[in-house]
Amino acid sequence: MSESAILEAESRPPFSAMLADRRIWLMLGFGFASGLPLPLSGFTLRQWLAEGHVALGLIGLTANIGLAYSLKFLWSPVFDNAPPGLLGRLGRRRGWLIAVQPLLTLACLLMVLTSPTAPAALIGFAALLAFCSASQDTIIDAWRIETFPQAMQGTALAAYIWGYRGALLISGAGAIALATPWGWHGVFVAMAALTLIGPIVTLLAPEPRLDAAVAHMVAVASSFAQRFARSVVEPLTEFATRRGALVVLLFIVLFRLGEALAGTMLPPFYRHLGFDRAQVALANGPISLASVLVGAALGGWLVARIGTGRALLITGCFQTLCMGMYFALSYTAGVHHMLMATAAVESFAEGLADAAFITYLSALCSRAHTATQYALLSSIAALPLRTVAGLSGYMAGGLGWHAFYAMTALATLPSIAVMVYLLRHYPPERRGQSEGVG
Repeated sequence: MSESAILEAESRPPFSAMLADRRIWLMLGFGFASGLPLPLSGFTLRQWLAEGHVALGLIGLTANIGLAYSLKFLWSPVFDNAPPGLLGRLGRRRGWLIAVQPLLTLACLLMVLTSPTAPAALIGFAALLAFCSASQDTIIDAWRIETFPQAMQGTALAAYIWGYRGALLISGAGAIALATPWGWHGVFVAMAALTLIGPIVTLLAPEPRLDAAVAHMVAVASSFAQRFARSVVEPLTEFATRRGALVVLLFIVLFRLGEALAGTMLPPFYRHLGFDRAQVALANGPISLASVLVGAALGGWLVARIGTGRALLITGCFQTLCMGMYFALSYTAGVHHMLMATAAVESFAEGLADAAFITYLSALCSRAHTATQYALLSSIAALPLRTVAGLSGYMAGGLGWHAFYAMTALATLPSIAVMVYLLRHYPPERRGQSEGVG
C-alpha cells in the first residue's frame, strides 16, 4: 500500500460518524435539486417527442440541448470570484445558488407553454432549463468539494447520488407515468413546483469557509485582467501543466462515450421494441432506482475501502461488460422481463462506476480553483453525450438497432485501455500532496 493510501485510511472518520454529519443529509437534498431538471431536458423530453411522432434524427439531436453541461466551465469562474450581488450576505456559494435556482423554476414553467407540435420552441426552453441546471450543478459541486474533507468525499458523493437518482425517478419514470392522468403540461407544472426544494436546501446549508490563501487571492485581485487571469487562466494552466494531464483528459472524454450513445436513443428504442409507457416507467423507475442506489452505495464503499484508483478500474470494467445487455435486449422485442433485467443491470453498473469516477474527478481539483476546474473536468466528461450522441439518431437509423447497440458496447473499450495506462503511470493521489495529476 502506498504512503498516500495509508494516510488516507488513517484520516478517514468512522462510517457511522459520517452518517451523523448533518452535511451528508444536506448533500442528499442537493443531489435531488441537481437531478430533477436533467430528464426534463433529456429522457422525459425525448419520450414526449417520440410520442408526438417527431423524427428520429431530431430526437437524437436533442442530446445537444445539454451542451450547457459541457460548456459550463466558460462561466463557472463567475461563481468562484464575482460576488452574487445583494445575495452576497448568504455567502459565495449559497448566494449564487439562490440567484440561479428561481431561474431554473421559471425555465421549467416556460416548457408548459409549448408542445411537440412546435418542437423548436419546446427544445429552446429545454436548452434554457439545461443552462440553469448546469449553473446550479457547478455551484453545488464546488460546495461539496469545499465542505467535505477528501476522506469523506466518497460518502458525500454516495449521498449526492442517492438524492440525484431519487430525483431522476420522479422527473423521469414518475413524470412519464403521470403523463397519462395529468397530461404532459400538468406534469411539467408539478416538476416546476418540485424545483423549489433546491432553495430550501440552500438556505439550510452552511457556507464553506475559504482557505486563507484563497481568501487573500479574492481580496487582492481587483482589476478585470487580474480577475480573468486568476479565474480562467490560472486554473486551466495549473491543471494543464501537471504530469499526465493530456492522458487524464483523454480518459475523461472516453469514459462515458458508449453510455452516452446508448442512453440517448432509449425512448425510441423502447417504442420500437413494443414497450408501452407504463413498462418504460417501471423499468426506468423503481427497478432502476433501487439498482443504481445499491450500486452507488457499493461504489462509495469501494472507494473508501480500496482507494479511488482500484475502485475506478473494477467498476469501469464491470460497466463495460454490462453494456452488452442493450445488444441482447434488441433481440427480445416485447419481452418484459428482459427489459427489467437490462434496466436493473445497467443502472447498478452506472451507479457503481459513477461513485468512483466522480471521486476521481473531485480529487483532481485544486482548492484554489474548485468550481472552475471541476466544471471543466465534468464538462469534458459530458462532452460525448452533448456532441457525438447528438448523431445517435442518424447512427441508429443507418445501422439498425442490433448493430447500433453492438457498436455502443465496443465504444467503451478504448476508455479501459487508457484507464489501465493512466492508473499505472499517473495513479490518483490525495489532493495537495503531489505535484502530479491528482
